[in-house]
Amino acid sequence: ICRLLKVKKGLIVLTKIDLVDRELLELVTEEVAEIVQDTFLKGAPILAVSSVTGEGIPQLLSTLDFLSQKIEERSSNGLFRLPIDRVFVMKGFGTVVTGTVISGSLSLGETVEVLPPGLEGKVRSLQVYNRPVEKTVAGERAAVNLQGIEASAIERGDILIRPNTLKPTQLIDAYLEYLPNAPRPLKHRTRQRFHIGTTLTNASIFILDREELAPGQGGFVQLRLEKSVVALQQDRFVIRGSSAIQTIGGGVILDSHPEKHKRHSFSVIADLNLLKDGTGEQALSQHIHHSGMGGITLEYLLNRVEMPPSEIRMMIRKMSEKGDLLLIDPEKLKVVEKGQYHQLKEMALTQLREFHQRSPMKSGLAKEELRTKLP
Repeated sequence: ICRLLKVKKGLIVLTKIDLVDRELLELVTEEVAEIVQDTFLKGAPILAVSSVTGEGIPQLLSTLDFLSQKIEERSSNGLFRLPIDRVFVMKGFGTVVTGTVISGSLSLGETVEVLPPGLEGKVRSLQVYNRPVEKTVAGERAAVNLQGIEASAIERGDILIRPNTLKPTQLIDAYLEYLPNAPRPLKHRTRQRFHIGTTLTNASIFILDREELAPGQGGFVQLRLEKSVVALQQDRFVIRGSSAIQTIGGGVILDSHPEKHKRHSFSVIADLNLLKDGTGEQALSQHIHHSGMGGITLEYLLNRVEMPPSEIRMMIRKMSEKGDLLLIDPEKLKVVEKGQYHQLKEMALTQLREFHQRSPMKSGLAKEELRTKLP
């Protein structure tokens, strides 16, 4: 699971050492080092501790301290997201939710929304590691005291966001790694358990580029979910068996608001390859292109690519300056690809020419009538 979630660093702790002799401890240490040889834990510290005698605890703390300094800090520029893992009522305070802030930041007094139910409330107080704070940022464990939302209306798996920034989905495009130790090939349309953030639901797995995935293979899939989740491009997920509960695979989200796809489509696979291996700018361009003549807003782009709003705005400005895009609604920051705009313009002119040929005595074509003749 750690490998599927792309965890890069860790350490190993052997516990209850007061119950064994030194010889067994040395043997287990050697065995563990061998087991993790082909994983991200190769060469990681192996520490032995006893919570009864306290042996090894100071060394564990200093090693955690040392390792944590080497870990890259999460950016707080993205959209605020806190997947909820606990919800309870605290006497004198009301509803409290806890979770790890996976992106963005949140401050006291802000308005928040709980998805999928779509409930709005206010941040009454904030705690990080049992200390009251004015603000919490990405990477921190936080407890959020909510005003205006009943605890009974929230459950584990819901997500806390700023209002009107993200939308739930039940259809996801993804790249799935099927584990080498999976018991049998993964068939098209198999239904399995789907874990993302703190959410668990069932997913029907539509394999897009082949008939089945053999153990150890990877492929593009479309996941049709039993209940709504909130996800973004580059989020990691885990798939577990629906009958025997064991981990069979996992992967990365490529698009959290796709259309339903035809299988074995060359253009669909090419698009998914670009979303998997391309740059953020390429992913942005692709979504703008596929929005067609109707164009696409900043709000909708925020749901399709894992980029801070400021970065998307900057890229849109650059693309507009280069002449690739046309800004058609400055307020909503809605853009259309220049080529699509010219196609629409030609269609409109063709309709007008045909109208004037049919009705030369009329002064012009009504705007609403023209609108019905265009895509």
